[in-house]
Amino acid sequence: MAEAKASVTLDMSGLTCPAPLLGAKKVVDDLPTGETLLLISDCPGTPDDLHAWAGFTGNEVVSTERLGDKKIGYLIRKGGAARPTANIVLDMRGVSCPGPIVEAKKLLDGMSIGEVLLLISNCPGSPADVDAWAKVSAHVELADKHEGGRGSHEFYLRKK
Repeated sequence: MAEAKASVTLDMSGLTCPAPLLGAKKVVDDLPTGETLLLISDCPGTPDDLHAWAGFTGNEVVSTERLGDKKIGYLIRKGGAARPTANIVLDMRGVSCPGPIVEAKKLLDGMSIGEVLLLISNCPGSPADVDAWAKVSAHVELADKHEGGRGSHEFYLRKK
């Protein structure tokens, strides 16, 4: 895992779900904010469990790497704050780009300043598109984002 060196490694190989998630939670809860855990698991349900858990807790699955023997390493960073609270959720899974941004813009135009729209998209281009849109828009702030399970992305967009 070239992105970052883990502060702690936890090998949960051979254990079925939800054991890898429960082990990761116990270790991450005790880590200082910003520190990382390398979780090693061969349970096929671990990716979905980790991404869902990270989305609710403000932690981040930074990267994954195949390690051989069906083992996968998950680099998890402890987050500092919970995700923003969404006033509206727009689930655009199954809609190709630029559809998610077009629909998000329509909703944000009708929202009040400071309100948050949670945009969910599984279009592979959505992370780059949303980042670019937020950088050039005077009316939208990307308050938070993270990767959900099965290739979906969640973007917390605050109206400015």
